[in-house]
Amino acid sequence: MGILYDDDVVIIRQSEKEGDPTVITVNCPDKTGLGCDLCRIILFFGLSIVRGDVSTDGKWCYLVFWVVGKSTTRWGLLKKRLVEACPSCSSASGLSFYRSELQPPRPPDVFLLKLSCQDRRGLLHDVTSVLCELELTIKKVKVSTTPDGRVIDLFYITDTRELLHTNKRKEDTYDHLKAVTGNSMISCDIEIVGPEITACSAESSFLPTAITENFLPLEMPDELPSSLTSTSVSVNMDNSLSPGHTLVQIVCQDHKGLLYDIMRTLKDCNIQISYGRFSMNHGRACDIDLFLMQTDGKKIVDPKKQKALSSRLEMELVRPLRVATVSRGPDTELLVANPVELSGKGRPLVFHDITLALKMLNTCIFSAEIRRRMIGDREFEVYRVLLDEGEDLAVPRSKIEEQVWKKLMGWEQ
Repeated sequence: MGILYDDDVVIIRQSEKEGDPTVITVNCPDKTGLGCDLCRIILFFGLSIVRGDVSTDGKWCYLVFWVVGKSTTRWGLLKKRLVEACPSCSSASGLSFYRSELQPPRPPDVFLLKLSCQDRRGLLHDVTSVLCELELTIKKVKVSTTPDGRVIDLFYITDTRELLHTNKRKEDTYDHLKAVTGNSMISCDIEIVGPEITACSAESSFLPTAITENFLPLEMPDELPSSLTSTSVSVNMDNSLSPGHTLVQIVCQDHKGLLYDIMRTLKDCNIQISYGRFSMNHGRACDIDLFLMQTDGKKIVDPKKQKALSSRLEMELVRPLRVATVSRGPDTELLVANPVELSGKGRPLVFHDITLALKMLNTCIFSAEIRRRMIGDREFEVYRVLLDEGEDLAVPRSKIEEQVWKKLMGWEQ
């Protein structure tokens, strides 16, 4: 096998006609969870996968994604991020003594962005959009409004480009924030924070037991509100069609990040995909065929393991995220829970979509925070948004839940 250069690892063939999908081809050494990592990156860039093919022999993999999305997509940057997620070619050649993959990656530096502005409707979403555009990942956030109408935003962020320690990157961030906030900006400061401050910020705020039990169930409840779930999910397993693999057939309704939700679930369950095909039919119905095996190279024959995997997949596709409104004293609080992968990574753009949905509903945010919580043996990223109701909440709670859910699922009109 010859040398494979970065230009060959990821090939993006942009659509020539409006409405046609762009084709992304990835050809590289395999690693556990690679499909999940690639789907997360594609999701972060605001693209939807309408068709996919995945194949691997355990050492080398070939993946093709047909994607549609924004006309403003930065294809060159997307290619760079996809290439960075792929293992080096030496990992498939046996020359593993110098592989960087053997060394655990250094955790990214965490920075505290302190922003003070005069409050206005939609401000938090506009700031969040700027941070996403600049590839600044929000790890934690604390937003509060003072009695005199000022908003104080504390964002704990990491920089995908690893340049936020430089003055140029800080000034660029300031300029982008100034452009979106205008004369309402009072102050803006970015500083690196130590591990002790980061650990302190990760301490979870209190959630009543009744909320965690009803809002974050670890098993599929008997009844779920139809407006806050994906309908018609079918998961079937068959061991008779392949001598070495278990075939999993999934039929479900499409939603934003569908393939990512499947990939992250299999990754966390330590299940490998040898071959897979994903396609979307008319009416947003999706068919997924996956030939799977365990890490020992064998089929999934244990009925208990089959049932556990089937139930987990069904739950993650019916409710990939949890959305609810609850009473917080006399006020209304919006809760959104995002499952975190075992690797520590979570679904991208959740806070962006929450704030956008509330902006579209003309609903103000009084305070907001993002914290991680362990519920049972699973970790969730919990978003708590206290709504500014004024004298009355103009939008019914059910409408808020439904619109936030639709925005997160990509079903909004």
